[in-house]
Amino acid sequence: MASPFLKYAVLLQKYRTPILIVSCGGVFAANMSYHVFPDMSYRQLYQAWYKGQPVTLSEKLEGVFQQVLKDYGVSSPNNYSAFASFGFHPVAAGVPWLPAGAQIGIPANFNSTTDDSGGITNRTIFISGKTVEWDSDSGTALKESLVFSPEAQKFAIAREVARLESGGPVLNAAVAPVCLSGVWVYSVVLKQVFGLHVGPALLRGAVNVLALGLGAVSYFLTSDAVSQWIDYSSDRRAAGVSRDYAKGGVEFYDKLLSRNKTLRSLMGQKGEEMYAPSGNLFPAHLLQLKHAPYTSRRDGILSLLKEEQA
Repeated sequence: MASPFLKYAVLLQKYRTPILIVSCGGVFAANMSYHVFPDMSYRQLYQAWYKGQPVTLSEKLEGVFQQVLKDYGVSSPNNYSAFASFGFHPVAAGVPWLPAGAQIGIPANFNSTTDDSGGITNRTIFISGKTVEWDSDSGTALKESLVFSPEAQKFAIAREVARLESGGPVLNAAVAPVCLSGVWVYSVVLKQVFGLHVGPALLRGAVNVLALGLGAVSYFLTSDAVSQWIDYSSDRRAAGVSRDYAKGGVEFYDKLLSRNKTLRSLMGQKGEEMYAPSGNLFPAHLLQLKHAPYTSRRDGILSLLKEEQA
């Protein structure tokens, strides 16, 4: 009598193509879920709250948001919505051409100016269990890194618009199913090379494990490559709106680097593990860098400015 393992193996072999299609489709759908319904998922996650009520985006920031959509030349601005988010730089999700549209979160510190830092200093921030003293040297440095000029604010919002307009969420979501299908390709090719299609089950199992490992490595490398390409592409598109946007982009990344250097100092050992001395983020682990370094993104915009001057 055949063992259950062999029965399952036979079924997988017989229906491998439908199973592969369903699996890839399921992974893609899971990755896209919060982009398809951003108002019910992403917005709920990043919405800023105050005394139990969602914070309303200020008229000033709503005006900046609409101006960015106009400057960027968005063909369907009604498909975009902005909300007040927590954190210190814009976040975004959604697919503009789908019915639910796209959501962009704009943080409270974008209300602040060099003369009025109320959107920052009226918040209590804890770092390593201690309250940030805004009047201290480190608190002052952190506060200055969180105040952006109108041009830098517009660039920060425009890069999110650029990412969504170019289909960034769809590209990121497609990486996993493509690499999953790659596992099947690796398995078939390896078995063909070593002549194991009718070989011992143990050897075929070892080949499948090897194919799975190659698929995992491919996923990490491809995910990084796609994410970084989207980062650089979004920066170029946002900086290409005008010279002011490009200058704003340089300021934006300079401020991010300055903020991270201050956080590295305030957070002690944990900060040294999270942030490089330059202000870039250290990768979560060896195989996954994820996003492009802030220094490289800033230097890329500086290169665009130099090309315009040449």
